[in-house]
Amino acid sequence: MSKVEVFRALHRGRLPDDPLVLPGPWDAVSARTLEEAGFPALATPSAGIAASLGYEDGATPADEMFAAVARVCRAVEVPVSADVEDGYGLAPKELVERLLEAGAVGCNLEDSQDGVLKDARRHADWLAEVRYAAGDQLFVNARVDTFSHGDGDPERAIERAALYVAAGADCVYPIGAPPDVLPLLRSAIQGPINVYAKLGEGGPSPTELGELGATRVTFGPTLQRWAALAFQGMTAELRKHR
Repeated sequence: MSKVEVFRALHRGRLPDDPLVLPGPWDAVSARTLEEAGFPALATPSAGIAASLGYEDGATPADEMFAAVARVCRAVEVPVSADVEDGYGLAPKELVERLLEAGAVGCNLEDSQDGVLKDARRHADWLAEVRYAAGDQLFVNARVDTFSHGDGDPERAIERAALYVAAGADCVYPIGAPPDVLPLLRSAIQGPINVYAKLGEGGPSPTELGELGATRVTFGPTLQRWAALAFQGMTAELRKHR
């Protein structure tokens, strides 16, 4: 079984209290650490990689993002999905080629640009082109930004998700959806749903998110930010011995 087949299989038959947990490595060391901890797959966060490279979220040049994803993929044996934001303006064929060259088995593709929602039908057409170019070689996770950059109306999110699933998306990601809306989304959206877990912020646990409707749970740049805070604590200790 290929890595992408393994990755797809991990999304199937999930019990409500057992969503697929995909932590986000930002470099080779963090990827190996997560693999050694037993996670069956990983999902790189664009914001975490941006911070590790010295960029603001959304400002990483495409070449540097793909290079960072490639380093993560080379470091581990488990499947890796990559957050490549809105595709960096690349044509679908080139985008797919660069993801595959990096070693990724999946990708996040968001439906907003510079904080503004894209036209849903045009975005669905673009996703269909990505799907055609990728064939079965990539697991496409279509991010739905209605709750982060739109009016937060669940019905609008459901409408956008339906268009993306029809275009060939394997999973949809209504980022920022309030936990109490997840059961409605689960009942109305076909296929897997990715939910962002706000660890350390008093939000539901991955298990609780699964019970609300999440098929898989990701954490964005949270782990990278925790690592940065831990490093700050270590530097404070080092300053005592200057």
